[in-house]
Amino acid sequence: MEAVTGDGDHSRPRRCALASNWAVAMEIAEELSPNRQKKTLVRRTRADGSQRVRHAAQWLFVALNAWIGVQFYLWVRYYERGATGLYVSRPPGVDGWLPIAGLMNTRYLLTTGRVPVVHPAAMFLFLGFVLMSVLLKKAFCSWLCPVGTLSENLWKLGRRMFKRNFHIPAWLDVPLRVLKYLLLAFFAWFIGGMSAEALENFMGSPYGIVADVKMLNFFREMGLTAAIVIGLLAVLSIFVQNFWCRYLCPYGALLGIASLASPVKIRRDEEACIDCGKCAKACPANLKVDELVQIRSAECNACMECVAACPAQDALQLALPARKNAEREQRWFHRTLHPVAVAAVIAYIFLGVVLVARSTGHWQTNLPQSDYMSLVPYADELSHAAF
Repeated sequence: MEAVTGDGDHSRPRRCALASNWAVAMEIAEELSPNRQKKTLVRRTRADGSQRVRHAAQWLFVALNAWIGVQFYLWVRYYERGATGLYVSRPPGVDGWLPIAGLMNTRYLLTTGRVPVVHPAAMFLFLGFVLMSVLLKKAFCSWLCPVGTLSENLWKLGRRMFKRNFHIPAWLDVPLRVLKYLLLAFFAWFIGGMSAEALENFMGSPYGIVADVKMLNFFREMGLTAAIVIGLLAVLSIFVQNFWCRYLCPYGALLGIASLASPVKIRRDEEACIDCGKCAKACPANLKVDELVQIRSAECNACMECVAACPAQDALQLALPARKNAEREQRWFHRTLHPVAVAAVIAYIFLGVVLVARSTGHWQTNLPQSDYMSLVPYADELSHAAF
């Protein structure tokens, strides 16, 4: 009766054995499937150096921004002391920390054909960073941005501390990623609705002139609420890779949209790929690099972490489209961008933008010292509503 009904103790081992044999048979069939044939690994002939080059570029730019910050602080303190003590000139590079001014001045240029007088460097740097994205994906975010560098080091600290980073589930990750695009849409709508006269009046107002000073004072005189918010973002960045950049940065959202036009992308050679999945595990943006032939996503910032993790020769690269109908050895010849080449293009664009601005006399805000003397010490009292 037990054997017939299958309710007895003797039938259970038999069913377990059948299930086990069936599972083994399915595994063997799957392994023998043409789609699951194991590929031969052809290891790289040279060690990947992309992360060493990228980290060097990151820290050089951090050092440049630190130098600009010190010089700007000394310039502000000179006027706060009543034009006494050490005087240093205002560093135009500080305008790079005013992306909204850069967007407003770009809108003014496109509307009038004239270069704005106040914070012109913000516009030139803004256009330079957009051009980088058009040519090299969102490379600014992972190669130059100091906030991106800080964010990356925070999640790497978290990985060292907890042996892992935490991934937000897809049902929450997607709507959170929309936030930065909503913020970008708000700024684009607001600035896009301003006339050329309104833009000029705003940037030429006392508030617009000392917007950089107000930014400095925000960090010098940070309130409790701001400190808590920044601290919370830092903590979240330890646990979640690039939390600020991934979910909240409208500047990154704009550069991501611009990067969709880039001819350079992370590209996977299906013939050379051994399907190890290491690239997808290494990707800070959680992109499915191991399943795609090319990464079109606006979330890709050309950090090349996936390329560094790939063990196979010519399987993954930051490159132009491969040569069609060519052998593997020739498919990527003169198509792949070496990390040094990426760094060189970034430097060429950055220095080229600065050179053009300086040579045309549109790099520095040319205002008399008397204007700064009457505005800088009272920057905290100025409101944008006054313009």
